[in-house]
Amino acid sequence: MLALTWLIPALPFAGFVILALAGGRLSRRAAALVGVGSVGLSALVALVVGGTFLASPPPGAAYEQTLWTWMATGDLAPGIGLRLDALSLIMVLVVTFVGFLIHVYSIEFMSGEEGYARFFAAMNLFVGSMLVLVLAADLLLLYLGWEGVGLCSYLLIGFWYRDPANGRAARKAFVVTRVGDTALAIGLFLLFTQLGTLEIQEL
Repeated sequence: MLALTWLIPALPFAGFVILALAGGRLSRRAAALVGVGSVGLSALVALVVGGTFLASPPPGAAYEQTLWTWMATGDLAPGIGLRLDALSLIMVLVVTFVGFLIHVYSIEFMSGEEGYARFFAAMNLFVGSMLVLVLAADLLLLYLGWEGVGLCSYLLIGFWYRDPANGRAARKAFVVTRVGDTALAIGLFLLFTQLGTLEIQEL
């Protein structure tokens, strides 16, 4: 069952893609079903994977899943890989189950708002990015998850973009997070130049 780990972030991303591409043609009920259902399924998979992890701990109390190598430049050949250990398992369960409850609450809370599908698309992307952040096996993938979380923060803060105050708050959040992103990117560059790897286990 540990081989299903990749499904945990993949399901919210799938929900995001469906809502982003077809959300305008879906009814509110269908949009909510896709948004809530994708995160709910992710939580169920996380529960199954977590139960397997606890019942039969993998060697070294960590499970690594390499999906593919997405580019190779000189000595750098990072793979898309996930790492599940006790800490990341706790965070995965928190993200998926709390995210699911927030999605369920939003069905009624956002029912009278425009951009219903857009909201659930942003929330699905947020949950998926958070899961990539906590499951990343290397710092480069962690950075991509971090960027996704920052983007979603901007989208959600500025959801009611017709209100100038919300627009200003979203832009402020975007600028502030870019400062942190730049510092993190510089840190990753220095780590790689000094140590020659971005793999969390090797570091």
